[in-house]
Amino acid sequence: MASSLLGNGGSKRARGEIKPWKVLHLWRPKRTSRAFDGLAETVNSKSVPIESVNFSDACSRVSVLFGCLGIAFKFAERDYVSKVEDLKEAAKSISTLQSMLELDIRTDCVRQGGSHSRNLLRVKRGIDMVKVLFEEILVADGNSLKDPASIAYSKVFAPHHGWAIRKAVAAGMYALPSRSQLLKKLNEDEESARVQMQKYITSSGPVIRYVEELFLARELGIDW
Repeated sequence: MASSLLGNGGSKRARGEIKPWKVLHLWRPKRTSRAFDGLAETVNSKSVPIESVNFSDACSRVSVLFGCLGIAFKFAERDYVSKVEDLKEAAKSISTLQSMLELDIRTDCVRQGGSHSRNLLRVKRGIDMVKVLFEEILVADGNSLKDPASIAYSKVFAPHHGWAIRKAVAAGMYALPSRSQLLKKLNEDEESARVQMQKYITSSGPVIRYVEELFLARELGIDW
C-alpha cells in the first residue's frame, strides 16, 4: 500500500513502526486528558496560538490507541507516528502551528509530500478518528468494536482512501480486539475508560476545529 492511511499520498520521510514497549508507557489517561485539556484551554482563550511542542506532545500520547486496534489500523499507526515525530522535530525550531503553516506557504510546499503542513493535516485526521471512535464506543451495545471502528473509519479516513486501502481495512475489521480486550490492553476498566473517553472527546473537539480553521482561513482546504 503506497498511499498513506491518514490521507492520499505518502510522506517521503522515513516511517517508523512504534513498538508496544515504546508506546504503552505513553498511555497515561490523566496525562493525556490534561494534555488535550491544555490545548483546548488555549483554543478557548482565543488570545494565544497553540504551541507546536504542546500539540505534538499531546498527539504522541494517542499513538497507543492505533497500536491496540490490530491489523486494520496498523498502517495508520505507522503513518500517524511518523507524522507526529515530524511535527515534534519541527517544534524545536517553529514555535506555533500557525507559524509552521505560514512557513510552508512562503516556501510554496504546503501540499508537498512530507511537508509539515501536510503532516499536520493528517495528524489532525488521526486525533479526529480517535474522537469519533470513542463517541461510537460510548453509545454502542455489546463487546464488539467492529461497528464503532467501521463508522469512525468511514467518517474520517475512508473519503481520502482509494478502493484498495478501503478493502484492506474492511478485511482487517474482523481482526479487531473486543471491547474488553481493548480495555485490558489499555489497563482500564469500563468505568474509568468511559470517563477518559468522554474527556478526550470534549477536549479534542476544539483542537480539531482549531487546526481545520488554520487551513480554511488561508483558503488551503482540508480535503486533500
